[in-house]
Amino acid sequence: MSTIVYTAASPAKLLLVDDHPMLRRGMSDLLSLEGDVKVVGEASDGKQALDFLQNNAVDLVILDHNMPVLTGIETLKEIKARHIKVKTLLFTVSDSGNDVQEALKLGVDGYLLKDMEPDLIIDDIRKILRGELVISPNLASILAQTLRTPSASDIAGNLTIRELEVIQMIAKGLSNKMIANKLDIAESTVKVHVKHILNKTGLRTRVDAAVWTVNNLSK
Repeated sequence: MSTIVYTAASPAKLLLVDDHPMLRRGMSDLLSLEGDVKVVGEASDGKQALDFLQNNAVDLVILDHNMPVLTGIETLKEIKARHIKVKTLLFTVSDSGNDVQEALKLGVDGYLLKDMEPDLIIDDIRKILRGELVISPNLASILAQTLRTPSASDIAGNLTIRELEVIQMIAKGLSNKMIANKLDIAESTVKVHVKHILNKTGLRTRVDAAVWTVNNLSK
């Protein structure tokens, strides 16, 4: 998916989905102070959100998890099943490693907890719009506990210098295309590196690789 380009003259369009009106109002007020994003719709549950997305173009959907009718995870599944091209952020109080892992497997672009500072929320929303994957820092260790991964020394020792560069970029949420541009190599070559990384380390997915790297190579 191509990186979204947004400016104050052409702000990114956001949809807020939460069953608490006060939280939607607070988020809407917070985002209204920023010139490069604009709330174009609100919904109190996943079904309303899907109905809105059926008829309106949106750049980012900000989803609560614990909602009536459809939860945030269930809404993510429907967005994927319907092939709706939109970035998604799960903004929730749930710090369950299983919830985080399931959301990431569904292709969520961000998973943030509601106790974050407002300025950090805005910064992370911008990162998502630029094509980065964002996760609340204190969730990385929780998610790591749900994954069975090899030891740090075993993984690092099996990887080449180039593969270590690639896995670091995966951890930052960069796509294969973005990694290729940064390393000045073909995207197909990046795919080969990713395949070798997973085969060598025994990690199953890019998500596993990203979580392992955050906890072992990014300190």
